[in-house]
Amino acid sequence: MKRLRWPLLIAGLAVVAIAIVLLGRQPLAEAVLPSGVTGGVYTEGLVGDLQRLNPLLDYYNPADRDVDSLIFSRLIRFDDSGNPVPDLAETWGVSLDGKVYNFKIWEDAVWHDGQDLTADDILFTINLMLDPSIPVPSDIRSLWENIDVRVLDEHHIQFVLTEPYAPFIEQLSFGILPQHLLGDLAPNELVNAPFNLAPVGSGAYRLEEVSIEESQIVGVILSAFPDYYGEETSLSQVVFRYYETTDDALTAYQNGDVLGISQVTPDALEDVLSVSSLNIYTARLPQVTTVLFNLESEALPFFQNANVRKALLYGLNRSWMISNLLDGQAIQADGPIFPGTWAYFEEVPRTTFDPEEAISILKEEGYVISADQGGVRELEGARMDFELVHPDTPQHTAIAESIRDNWAVIGVRVQLVAVDYQTLLNNYLDPRSYDAALVDLSYSRSPDPDPYPFWHQAEATGGQNYSAWSDRRASEYLEKARVSVNPVERERLYRNFQIHFSRELPALLLFYPTYTFAVDARIQGVATGPLFETSDRFINVGQWTVVTGVDVAEPEAEIERAEPALEN
Repeated sequence: MKRLRWPLLIAGLAVVAIAIVLLGRQPLAEAVLPSGVTGGVYTEGLVGDLQRLNPLLDYYNPADRDVDSLIFSRLIRFDDSGNPVPDLAETWGVSLDGKVYNFKIWEDAVWHDGQDLTADDILFTINLMLDPSIPVPSDIRSLWENIDVRVLDEHHIQFVLTEPYAPFIEQLSFGILPQHLLGDLAPNELVNAPFNLAPVGSGAYRLEEVSIEESQIVGVILSAFPDYYGEETSLSQVVFRYYETTDDALTAYQNGDVLGISQVTPDALEDVLSVSSLNIYTARLPQVTTVLFNLESEALPFFQNANVRKALLYGLNRSWMISNLLDGQAIQADGPIFPGTWAYFEEVPRTTFDPEEAISILKEEGYVISADQGGVRELEGARMDFELVHPDTPQHTAIAESIRDNWAVIGVRVQLVAVDYQTLLNNYLDPRSYDAALVDLSYSRSPDPDPYPFWHQAEATGGQNYSAWSDRRASEYLEKARVSVNPVERERLYRNFQIHFSRELPALLLFYPTYTFAVDARIQGVATGPLFETSDRFINVGQWTVVTGVDVAEPEAEIERAEPALEN
């Protein structure tokens, strides 16, 4: 089984426009708090717009997922280390052969309209995901086609796999829909159902109000659900107001309309940092910017030499790129498994910027600069001269230009080819018709660290192992880690894989992008770790409190981001 692992960060894939306009709604309630009270109302400026509040229809709209994460329950959620933790599931167990998963859900779980939530609701939601009229990714649908789902009774459900697959647990974090409200609809009717603007979930917060101004949805109000099966939340309400840009949300904050900003984009970071009453939180995203090599190319034999690949990595000043091209909003990458997760190996060997070492390695491998080659190294007619294809965005172009300039110093010539995302995927990566490629490998919504799709040799033909890396030792580590139900054994296998990857360097991992959001200093209890999706910033929202009657003009903004040291 294979999970969805798109290799590029693809934005703008919105589903169909909202067909229903709500009328007669009242304006958003203001967050008026008496001095000294904790708890209260948190109002966030949410960058984006509302399309559908439905966990099966929000895949391509992070703004919807942010709201849905508070309204809808999931069997399990994941902590900031990628470990599964209970949500609707009170307990669960896995058979020794890794094929059977048994779950018991909370007996006091109810929907926001008071109806009991049962295992039939979970089965109903899964059956919807199987329907092709529901716009869930095809890989997710394919996975569920191979799972036998059995309702044992009202509060027990069983999943039977045809073969052990440890990452299956992450597939159980989908939002659950109410059968008693949607069961009479055909799946294709769900897309434009009124439910999507008046959802009924079973999470910690229920939808209280959708606000319309001049026929536009401008915000939503969520209220704490008093009959929630989980721990009581401190905030009585979470209010979202929608804005097109970070600058718009910042203006709203300065006008006193909101207490937080959902996303601080690099272009607005300096302005946000200048506001002393805002605390800034930065977390790693589940993505890694990477230079892939076509390891099958007979015309470029130097790519097949691990020492040459290491020299190319030594030649890249990644810290400079992060500081000067990304405004510090990234973390230097050192492996294919993300730091901060349970499978990450802290002692993995690291390669730093050292052009002299790069030149030394290339000389040792026999690549020398010939007088008639214009400063380009060669060995037996193989010139280190190739194309680097990259997305045609300003940021990717700047990174590609920096790579080109860095490698020119060590005698490697690069011609840049800028194309759109879809062309890069369809014309270069899928057919393996490229020399080198700058891409963003995304693990969004994939808390399990499983690197199999990108690096296992079985994926080299027709899969997402675009480098065509065929390494039996690495593949064995990934195979065994995928089927083991023992977390200690999986951690050991992934540690070995990371060490082996650092030695072979089948691709050059540059950096992990980060996500930044801002919250007023009066909001206490905010904590953030690595994000698997942007809504994970609410992972501990139940402990957030609003403290009023305090002076917030004096404290400096709390900056929780890793600032890499510049390397010369």
